[in-house]
Amino acid sequence: MSLSQLLSTTFVQHAFYAVTAVALAAGAIGYFVVLRRQAFAAHAIGHVGFAGAAGAVWLGLSPIVGLLVFCLGAGILIGLGGASLDESDAVVGVTLTAALGLGVLFISLYSGYANATYSILFGQILGVTSSDVLLVTLLSAAVLFVLTLVYRPLLFISVDAQSAEARGLSARTMSLLFMGLLAVTTVVAIQIVGVLLVFSLLVAPASAAEVTTSRPLYAAGLSMGIALFSAWCGLLLGVWIGGPVSFWITALAATSYLVARLTGGLRTSPRQRSVA
Repeated sequence: MSLSQLLSTTFVQHAFYAVTAVALAAGAIGYFVVLRRQAFAAHAIGHVGFAGAAGAVWLGLSPIVGLLVFCLGAGILIGLGGASLDESDAVVGVTLTAALGLGVLFISLYSGYANATYSILFGQILGVTSSDVLLVTLLSAAVLFVLTLVYRPLLFISVDAQSAEARGLSARTMSLLFMGLLAVTTVVAIQIVGVLLVFSLLVAPASAAEVTTSRPLYAAGLSMGIALFSAWCGLLLGVWIGGPVSFWITALAATSYLVARLTGGLRTSPRQRSVA
């Protein structure tokens, strides 16, 4: 089958729409993950989602139900317990270990087809349905819409929390809001690259963008562009050459960071950036 014929198939078109929506949301949220130095939290929420998805599968429910419940719950817990960026690691660590324990329990209790849990870990982008595409698109659009509304205050408190609080911004409220957005983005990204690789899609494009430019708005846009490029090219390579699509996407995203580091270098500390 030729490449044009492959691209015209329904399952590839569904995958294209899904990766587009996910890449845009992950690129935008990922920039703030890197700026706020909360990569560990992003990593933890993905693994917490695994416990929720495994529990949902064990109960005979859709995995995305468990993903939403557990990821949002973890986001709220981390947001409440670690409003200060300096105190969040302990909260994240405890949440992560507790969720992993639950995940092991649910997997041991589940006796059904192993492919259900395999797809949670590694993603199953070529198996998404039209309803999956609709759900991923709606969730990604909601994340981008809310992020657009709170962009400036979130950027301000991420760069200079003390000055932001002095001007009336609540660190705890913004932390809760951001962790909620991160949780929803993680849910949609897991559908594409799985729990084990979602971290790379959230962090690698944003890290590459942060190295390339010191202007926050440009960096966020560049992060979205790199994530989109990685998603599109990864899907194309997976369909045309073979191999897991999630591997190609994460390999391209990681390569973009490596290239940015080698060619650009870290010009400016993110703490020295102005709100723009």
